[in-house]
Amino acid sequence: MRLLLVEDDRMIGESLRSALRLEGYAVDWVRDVAAAKATLSTERFDAVLLDLGLPPGGPKDSGDEGGLGVLRELRSREDTTPVIVLTARDALGDRVKGLDAGADDYLVKPFELDELCARLRAVMRRHGGRAQPVLSHGGVTLDPSTRQVTRDGVPVLLSAREFAVLEALMQRPGALLSRAQLEDRLYGWGEEIESNAVSVYIHQLRRKLGAGFIGNMRGVGYFVGPAPGDGSA
Repeated sequence: MRLLLVEDDRMIGESLRSALRLEGYAVDWVRDVAAAKATLSTERFDAVLLDLGLPPGGPKDSGDEGGLGVLRELRSREDTTPVIVLTARDALGDRVKGLDAGADDYLVKPFELDELCARLRAVMRRHGGRAQPVLSHGGVTLDPSTRQVTRDGVPVLLSAREFAVLEALMQRPGALLSRAQLEDRLYGWGEEIESNAVSVYIHQLRRKLGAGFIGNMRGVGYFVGPAPGDGSA
């Protein structure tokens, strides 16, 4: 899962980015209103973690609303990317403003990483139209909350990045995900991407889950479930 973290406090930003990467998320980080708006207008993310008290980072009038301005601009162009507000503003009025502006959730600092990750999973389930947290296909089950994977009831041990690739594929059975789309799920800005990393993780997953569990269309991408375009689905 690729996240955009919008946080001006360097200590909080570095700490959150490092902790979330250890949880298997790809995290990109910006620190002001102008950078957040520019990034969200050109790149796609699975979710946004948004502070409210942000500096403008550009013309003075561009940041008067701080994080709320970022959120309102995002929603004004009908972008439905899930947004969780992370802020020290705990007044009822601030929470109401944030939710009314289009936030999917509102978390007051300080918070525990486990709670943030749980809220992220809940928001992504709602966004994907799923009531159940566990993903299942072809005898394989994946539980995002416990990060456990089983094959025919037997636990399968995966690395954080193997898990991220498998989760991305199982969230959209039958959909083709390209190498670039999977790399986006694995790496944030500044992280070195090995040219064959996705191929290596796919090979390891096939070895652990069965050679036929993950299909591919040469030169296009990878999928689980029925082959894309197969009317037998």
